[in-house]
Amino acid sequence: MEFLQPASWTEALAMKAAHPEALPIAGGTDVMVDINFDRLRPAAIIDLTRVAELNDWGMDDGFLRIGAGVTYTRMIDELADRLPGLAMASRTVGSPQIRNRGTVGGNLGSASPAGDAHPPLLASDALVELASTSGSRRLPVREFYVGPKRNAMRKDELIAAFLVEPAKGPQQFSKVGTRNAMVIAVCSFAVALDSERHQVGTGIGSAAPTPVTAGEAETFMEAVLDDGRLWERPAPVASSALARFGELVAAAARPIDDVRGTAAYRTHALAVLARRSFVWAWDEYRRTASA
Repeated sequence: MEFLQPASWTEALAMKAAHPEALPIAGGTDVMVDINFDRLRPAAIIDLTRVAELNDWGMDDGFLRIGAGVTYTRMIDELADRLPGLAMASRTVGSPQIRNRGTVGGNLGSASPAGDAHPPLLASDALVELASTSGSRRLPVREFYVGPKRNAMRKDELIAAFLVEPAKGPQQFSKVGTRNAMVIAVCSFAVALDSERHQVGTGIGSAAPTPVTAGEAETFMEAVLDDGRLWERPAPVASSALARFGELVAAAARPIDDVRGTAAYRTHALAVLARRSFVWAWDEYRRTASA
């Protein structure tokens, strides 16, 4: 196994161009597990931990541009007020040691359907910035996942950053597992309310071959809020509408039976998570709107 360790972003892109088969690694919280269990034996590894540019974040034309090397701990400590849903998800990732090493960029690269960062990124319509020696491009995260643990990166590309608008309303993340953290989700769900555009965003994890959104559920709840003028005059959402929202979220999933849970359980759990998460977010919106 060849070990490559660039000291700059330019050098990292050149190494990836010269060694397209090389596997990038930052925190190593996914890659090293697979190597230790002999599930993965890459011909080469590119260690990105010395690339300082990947550890930066800041504003970029209305978006928060967050380097692929920013850890979950920093997401919690530095960005929770701007990206509450992603910070909530970050708190459920592994142990403190894992959160100190693991990165959202690594979660994107692994593209596991169970990755905790994916649902809030989907709910917030994030972009993924991919770069190579020939240039960079930004891809909607909803187009980034193409199969189980497969993404839309080209062989000569690396993940430079992801971009998300600062929250324009309450956000929530919840998942089902045997405990709060240090566990792979049986299923997970994120919701983001955009009070400026009157939009509802969703993201589903660990219940389909890829992380997915629930488009029909989004459209349905947006119509409920608009028709009742609830954005302007916040009031409780009818229980029948909440139940339908949960049904539509569950219908958007394509779960399977595995060692963590059955497809039937995932379907049921997603409907419950969707109802509860929306109520938590909507109650927060009502409190802030009346303050």
